[in-house]
Amino acid sequence: MGLGKNQPLGRGLQALGLKEHPEPHDGAALEIDIDLISPNPKQPRRAFSDEALQSLAESIRQYGLIQPVVIQKKGGAYELIAGERRLRAAKLCGLTKIPAVVRDCAPQVSAELALIENLQREDLDPVEEASAYRALIQEFGLTQEQAAEKVGRSRVHVSNMMRLLQLPEEIQQYLIDGVLSIGQARPLLQLKARQAQMEAAARIIDQELSARQVEAMVRAMLREEPPKDAPEPDAYLESMQDRMKMHLGTNVAIRLGRNKKKGKIEISFASEEEFERLLAILTDEPEDGDSFSPSSFRV
Repeated sequence: MGLGKNQPLGRGLQALGLKEHPEPHDGAALEIDIDLISPNPKQPRRAFSDEALQSLAESIRQYGLIQPVVIQKKGGAYELIAGERRLRAAKLCGLTKIPAVVRDCAPQVSAELALIENLQREDLDPVEEASAYRALIQEFGLTQEQAAEKVGRSRVHVSNMMRLLQLPEEIQQYLIDGVLSIGQARPLLQLKARQAQMEAAARIIDQELSARQVEAMVRAMLREEPPKDAPEPDAYLESMQDRMKMHLGTNVAIRLGRNKKKGKIEISFASEEEFERLLAILTDEPEDGDSFSPSSFRV
């Protein structure tokens, strides 16, 4: 049969020295009843452009389906492994049969092939691509490095794409719709508050900011973020600091560690003479004692 045109090809397979197989077999490209093929439930693509499908359908009407879809047996019918766009476009053309390669593979391999085939086509939207990487990693127990190798990407690319899934769903939808680009959306990950991310996204869209302008805006927003709440002052600690200041006649700071079991005392001085005076107080030695040589000290 012709490629998707349902027309005899010369004298059939015998003219090419081939024989027809009564049943599809693994690796064979055969004409399969299109109604017997169901979509792959692991298909990472969620949105299909009507315009792109119509364009592909028109190409199939003129030239036939050049690249077969990949399917596997599922009971008395078949399940698609790869090629859902081609299958949908072929249905738009009104084809009753479609060229298909039949594979016999485990469910995990089938799902993995569907994900990888779509990732390699490079026409997924950013969220679909990120979700496909996450599925490869979570469902099949792969590392980011292994997932990257399977689709010919770098580990950094896979990691950066998956981070987009941390953005609010509304911003992810902007990426799906093409309202925001990856370069515009990625800097928003630096903003920890969801409200700040949403406000920034609205500003990007309203002012049509470039990716570089977005980075500058986020940096400015980070500088404006209020500092973390300071710990409550310790009245006893402040009392001890005041006593030491009065006794030494200079600024003193007592700093405790996180567990408040360790810490340090900082005593300020502004000159060699003040250092000698403080040293004398702390060691109970006269300021003009021989235990310290001023000539060896520099402020």
